[in-house]
Amino acid sequence: MSCYSRFWSSATRSKPISPSPDSSFRESTSGALARRLGLCDLILIGVGASIGAGIFVVTGTVARDTGPGVTLSFIIAGASCVLNALCYAELASRLPAVVGGAYMYAYSAFNELTAFLVFTQLMLDYHIGAASIARSLAGYWVSILELIPVLNDNIPSWVGHGDTVLHVFSINIFAPIILGLLTVVLCRGVGESSLLNSIMTVTKVLIVIFVIIVGSFKVDVANWSPFAPNGAKSILTGATVVFFAYVGFDAVANSAEESKRPQRDLPLGIIGSLMICVGLYIAVCLVITGMVPYAHLGEEAPLANAFTSKGLKYVSVLISCGAIAGLTTTLLVGLYVQSRLYLGLGRDGLLPAIFAKVHPVRQTPLHSQVWVGLIASILAGLLNVHVLSHVLSVGSLTGYSVVSACVVTLRWKDNKTSNADSTKRISNRAEGIFCLVAIACCGCATGILFRFGAPFAYLIIASAIAVSAVATLYLRQAYTDPPGFSCPGVQVLPCISIFINIFLFAQLHYEAWVRFVVLTVVSVGIYAFYGQFHANNHGHAGGV
Repeated sequence: MSCYSRFWSSATRSKPISPSPDSSFRESTSGALARRLGLCDLILIGVGASIGAGIFVVTGTVARDTGPGVTLSFIIAGASCVLNALCYAELASRLPAVVGGAYMYAYSAFNELTAFLVFTQLMLDYHIGAASIARSLAGYWVSILELIPVLNDNIPSWVGHGDTVLHVFSINIFAPIILGLLTVVLCRGVGESSLLNSIMTVTKVLIVIFVIIVGSFKVDVANWSPFAPNGAKSILTGATVVFFAYVGFDAVANSAEESKRPQRDLPLGIIGSLMICVGLYIAVCLVITGMVPYAHLGEEAPLANAFTSKGLKYVSVLISCGAIAGLTTTLLVGLYVQSRLYLGLGRDGLLPAIFAKVHPVRQTPLHSQVWVGLIASILAGLLNVHVLSHVLSVGSLTGYSVVSACVVTLRWKDNKTSNADSTKRISNRAEGIFCLVAIACCGCATGILFRFGAPFAYLIIASAIAVSAVATLYLRQAYTDPPGFSCPGVQVLPCISIFINIFLFAQLHYEAWVRFVVLTVVSVGIYAFYGQFHANNHGHAGGV
């Protein structure tokens, strides 16, 4: 067998669906994770991952450009995220026994190489994101410590704010310490980390609710007029920005193996946490744009400045506390999700087996957890990763798009067409995948045209081609309802989700596109030289 043939054979194999909670991963108790998470824990994980300090900042910064219409921006972005959440909910219910989230879904629906590429794109987002959040959290803590007269202006910059060295490095001591403490909590067990996340998330949500209630008494409805001073396009542009404020609800899907009742609780946890976030964001938008004219909102801390201008400085202190709680839960859940992804790849052989080991007493992936904490600590301690923030979100949008496509393709795999020969079925599958790719390409083209102000007619043409691809999927493919939770409107809703996600992808900075291409090439190289030779191919089936 030639090198190319071996590579293609390995890259296109897929993993059979194992819907039973008693999957092969649970045959050995030494490799099993403890099922300790209930529905409330899962919802708090989703809320903890999604709502960080951004709820106190992004709402105001976008409102400066959009006006009170920022509320519609959050509603549009929330609606598009609901489509992604429905897709995640179906797959989480269908594959309730395994860790890995989008990676595992892609492995089952498509093939091994696609799954590995999804993992690498997601993981780079997680690593850089964790380091960036840790540095922000360190800065908040130092700012609070400087309120103590003795420490004011006496804390060196290299402790928490960062001290640039040789124009390349930015030394920060406090960020790695925070990451180390959270890693220790996560290593002790999912019960302890879930308790900390629950306490911090509830604190954060209570502060947000308090801010909403207090602020509502200072609202002047005259500030809501005009509602969209810069037109409908600014609202749509704002939606592309605030979309990323909702990112994080997918963390619930990575808790599958530790959920007590995954088939029931995972869909409820995913959708429930997202709906809570949508409600809180909309309420904050209405309050902040009602308190202060949108043109007077501050750049750095718009919500805090709005309350200060109304003589409510104590609320600004609460907002800082809420920001710390928000950043802590976002960081905690991010580290948790990363370790579970590494665990999934370690089990499948695509990464060294050490990542698959689970502590026999703590029942946590100790080695994976320490690894992700170490990587984040190095990045946060030595580099100013904030400058890399514009290349983030590529992994999230890629993962969301692939998950939506997985919902459609796994419905094909359920078809039992006895009168169709194998050649016909392969042809139908290839045709369906072509349609999904066409929808993604149309979403990208529409996004690029929108971004550079092309005539509206061109956007209509690209969208019409996408509609024809959806119609082809609807008319030429047969679908069956899966067991457990079923995403409504398949195949239309997942296709809309793909189109919107790739449309948003086109709005990212051009460096994010470069990062996507470069990382894809590097990932294929890693897979070619390591992954294909070490992957566990027991029970794997051929795929496309």
